[in-house]
Amino acid sequence: MNKSSPKKRIVCMGGGTGNFVVISGLKKYPVKLSAIVSMTDDGGSSGILRDELGALPPGDIRQCLVALSGENLLLRKLFNYRFDKGTFKGHNFGNLFMVALEKITGSFDQAVEKASKVLNVHGEVIPVTLDKAWLMARLKNNHLLKGEHTISKFKLLLKCKVKKLFIKPKARANPKAISAIKKADLIVISPGDLYCSILPVFLVDGIPEAIRKSKAKKVYNCNLMTEKGHTDGFKVEDFVNAIENYLGKETIDYVIFNTKKPSHQFLKKYSEEGAKLVEFDKETLKKKGYIGANLINPKIYKKDSADIFLQRTLIRHHPDKIAKVIMSLLK
Repeated sequence: MNKSSPKKRIVCMGGGTGNFVVISGLKKYPVKLSAIVSMTDDGGSSGILRDELGALPPGDIRQCLVALSGENLLLRKLFNYRFDKGTFKGHNFGNLFMVALEKITGSFDQAVEKASKVLNVHGEVIPVTLDKAWLMARLKNNHLLKGEHTISKFKLLLKCKVKKLFIKPKARANPKAISAIKKADLIVISPGDLYCSILPVFLVDGIPEAIRKSKAKKVYNCNLMTEKGHTDGFKVEDFVNAIENYLGKETIDYVIFNTKKPSHQFLKKYSEEGAKLVEFDKETLKKKGYIGANLINPKIYKKDSADIFLQRTLIRHHPDKIAKVIMSLLK
């Protein structure tokens, strides 16, 4: 890339963990990064802070801030530190810091800006909306599931079928998110929980329209594993179809998916939880825009013993591997 040419702009969209992995790899390249983050989290530490203090959920934002931080390891560790006893057991220091900043500045948007300066963030982290909203799922039997945490824990979602996924009350797009999408050269949908991390971003008023109008290439990074009760039996194309039902048909230009089989150790653990490797047909490799590669991180994610609220995925994408494929699309 010519040093005199302007840096390409990449926008990553999704929840905390998925965005964290993708931007951790991309930040090593000479690009301008923006992470647009889902804001419907109501489980774990974020959920308690929402309920007790009326704050916007800080958890996913905090993960992205840490991922893009240029500060020393100690400060990044501080923001990720989770208390393992006492009143704050299970809570994350970074979450508490973000809520305190929101109260001091009077705005979550300002809190993100101030935290970005403290962490010397290279790029920008943008809440998809600044409105307080709750994720809802109306099932085919007309039953209503209220809240992201409730939807996440409901393991009959696939069997009962989702009639409509929506946000209540309606949420307006953060102007900064719209601006980032308009300027983007590449829009990347990060992997993550389909119903609770990825789709909620596209339920915010103005976001799907902005993405469809954008001249940027749109890329989706498919999940590595299915989720019991939510995406059992899903193949790569099934994830793409589910996303485009909300984003718009034929909006996605490229689909990046894993072709490497994990170790027996990985698969055994996941099979106990009812999850399986996301499969693909041989014809998928021949489809235009579909890119298969070995994307697995060989390291097993170790759960923080203090993280009493949430279950975390053990198998993840390798940041460098996925970034390499994404960057090839900019050439």
